[in-house]
Amino acid sequence: MSPSRHWLVLLAFVVSTPALAQLPDFTRLVEEQGAAVVNISTTQAARRAGGALPQVPGIEDEEVLEFFRRFVPRQPGQGGQGQPGQGARPESRSLGSGFIISADGYILTNAHVVESADEINVRLTDKREFKAKVIGLDKRTDLGVIRIEAAGLPVVRFGDPAKLKVGEWVVAIGSPFGFDNTVTAGIVSAKGRSLPQENFVPFIQTDVAINPGNSGGPLFNMRGEVVAINSQIYSRTGGFMGLSFAIPIDVALDVQKQLRDKGRVSRGRIGVVIQEVTRDIATSFGLDRARGALVNSVEKGSPADKAGVEASDIIVKFDGKAVEASNDLPRLVGATRPGAKVDLEVLRKGTSRTLGLVVGELPEERVAARETPRERKPVEVAANRLGLVVNELTAEQKKDLKLNHGLVVTEVKQDARAELRRGDILLTLVHKGKHAELRSVEQFNQLLGGLDKSAVITLHVKRGETTAFVTVTGLADKG
Repeated sequence: MSPSRHWLVLLAFVVSTPALAQLPDFTRLVEEQGAAVVNISTTQAARRAGGALPQVPGIEDEEVLEFFRRFVPRQPGQGGQGQPGQGARPESRSLGSGFIISADGYILTNAHVVESADEINVRLTDKREFKAKVIGLDKRTDLGVIRIEAAGLPVVRFGDPAKLKVGEWVVAIGSPFGFDNTVTAGIVSAKGRSLPQENFVPFIQTDVAINPGNSGGPLFNMRGEVVAINSQIYSRTGGFMGLSFAIPIDVALDVQKQLRDKGRVSRGRIGVVIQEVTRDIATSFGLDRARGALVNSVEKGSPADKAGVEASDIIVKFDGKAVEASNDLPRLVGATRPGAKVDLEVLRKGTSRTLGLVVGELPEERVAARETPRERKPVEVAANRLGLVVNELTAEQKKDLKLNHGLVVTEVKQDARAELRRGDILLTLVHKGKHAELRSVEQFNQLLGGLDKSAVITLHVKRGETTAFVTVTGLADKG
C-alpha cells in the first residue's frame, strides 16, 4: 500500500470511529451548574504550638500502603509559631468546597471541612463573600450543613444515585488547592463501596480527579444533577491516584433534613455484632452461597435480643430488603427510624425464620465493658487435630463470663491450623450446617476425629468482650 493510500485509510478510520464522535461535552453543564458551587475557607485560632500533622511513631512513609485521607489541604508553615497568649496569630486555611441547596443560603458540605472552624468564609463564583454559620454536623457520614445570609442564590438540581450506572460519565466541580470552580470528569468505577470505619454510607467510587480542596463539592451526572458529594480519596501520597469516593446524594439529603429540623441525626440500631459470610463459612454452615450477615453476638436487652435473634443466625433480609453482604445491614438499620417495626429474616441451622423487631436508637457514644476471665492453672492436655490444647471452663469461669458452655484455649502449637490464641474460648463448632455446642474436651476431640482431613469447619470464638466466627480449612492427620 502506498504511503498516501495508508494515510487516507487512517483518516477514514478516525473520522468514522463512533467513540471519538461521542465524547461528552461538559460545557453546558458547567455553565448552568457552576454558579451553585462555592469555595469554603475557615479561620481557626492557634490553640497550641506545633500544629503539624500527628505522626505515628515507628512508621515510615514507605511502610504505609494505601490509606484513606480527607481532602484537607495543609498550607506551608503550618507548624505554628506562638503559644496561646504569646502573640499567636489566627491561621487561615482553604479547606474545601460546598454547594447551595436552597436560594436562602443553605449549603451542603463535608463535616470535616468546617467542624473545627472559629470562622467560616464562603466565596461565590461572582466573587461575593459571606460569613457562614454551622447549622449541623454529622460525623458518622461526614456531612455538614452551613448557611449564609443571602437570598435569590443559584441552587443545584438533585438526581437519583440508584439510577447511576457503572461506566457512566460524571463531573466534579470544586476548589482543589483553593482553585475555585475547577472542573474534572471521569466515570463511575463502582457503587456501594464500603470503606474502613464508614458503616452508614454506600460510597460511589469514581476515577474523577479529586484533590485536597474538593471535599464537600458536588458530583454531577450528565444531566446536570447532583448525584453525590465528593468525600474521600484512596492514595499513597494524599493526591489523586484514580480512586475517589463520594457520598450518594439521597443519603446526604436525609441527613441534612434531620440536621435542619432537629440539629442531630437519629439512627436505628438492633444490638448485634456481625461479620462477613465468607465462602468457607457458607460451606460449613451448609449454605448454597455466601450471603447475609453472620451474628457473632447479641447484646442483652437489645431489640435483637427481644426479637429472639441468636448468635450464629445469618441475617438475610431486613425490612424486606436483601442483605447480600454484612456491610449492607448497618446501612439498612441506620437508615431506619427508631421505633419502627420491621421483619428480620434469618437462617438458623439451615432453616429460614422471620422475626418481628422494634428498631432502637443508636446513641452518640457507646463504650463496651470489658470482661476478662480469671486466670487459673491449666491442666496439661495433648493437642488436638487443630494444634490446640484446650480445657473445660470451671464453674467460676462460666459464672464470670456468663456462659453455660465453652472450652478455653490454653496452648497453641506451632502447627496450629486456626487463627486462635491462648485465652480464646471456643463456643460452637459448625460443619455442613450442623452446630455443636462445645462442652467437653472429649466431645470436641471426638467431633474433630470424625472429620476428613479436608473438612471445612467454623468455630464460634469469644475473645475478650467480642466474639467472631473463625473458619478452618484442613485438619491434621488422625493420631
